[in-house]
Amino acid sequence: QVQLVESGGGLVQAGGSLRLSCAASGRIFSRYAMGWFRQAPGKEREFVAAISWSGGMSYYADSVKGRFTISRDNAKNTVYLQMNSLKPEDTAVYYCAQQGPPYGSFSQVKSEYDYWGQGTQVTVSS
Repeated sequence: QVQLVESGGGLVQAGGSLRLSCAASGRIFSRYAMGWFRQAPGKEREFVAAISWSGGMSYYADSVKGRFTISRDNAKNTVYLQMNSLKPEDTAVYYCAQQGPPYGSFSQVKSEYDYWGQGTQVTVSS
């Protein structure tokens, strides 16, 4: 059974930074691309960033490009999201997700992710 557990969310002032972590268990982590998504109140869940199974390639939503960095440590079965220069519009519940098939190409499409964490709240005050 795959489990994804996010941590690191919280309240931060605009311009500040946070680092989210997502610890995975249940299958061989290094074989699967990972993604981060977020959902603000009243809005649909949207793509934030994704990273390939090897960590060699990453992809970002335009809204976070240059401010957020996704990374992974396959030895620790963990994916990270470093968030800098945070804005109030970044306020949302952040979810990590793992793709279903192994060695897949990373994706910004929600339906291509089979497993999801419970989410961690990020609140950015102005």
